[in-house]
Amino acid sequence: MNMEELMKAAQEAAQNIQSQMSEAQAGLDKIEVEGVAGGGLVKIKATAKGRILGVEIDDSLLQVSEKQMLEDLVAAAINDARTKADEAGNAEMSKMTAGMPLPPGFKLPF
Repeated sequence: MNMEELMKAAQEAAQNIQSQMSEAQAGLDKIEVEGVAGGGLVKIKATAKGRILGVEIDDSLLQVSEKQMLEDLVAAAINDARTKADEAGNAEMSKMTAGMPLPPGFKLPF
């Protein structure tokens, strides 16, 4: 193989990886996770890409006296959903990169 053929093969491999990454990123928006706080009083549904799909709040929290706790629980549930979204996303990306000879600690997407 000459240098030109090697460069062409490398470029094709890079385009292939980029295409697979795009597909994987699109797939993350189809994986759903649920963040929970207050023992289930507040639930946040999100995609593994981090898009919030819905918020569920128990009726018992819908009182003016519970406003601060409700705000704290919503924030906690969003953070829980974000953590689960990251975990799901990392798991999906790990599946995609399983056969790739990447150096330790190398993360995709760049």
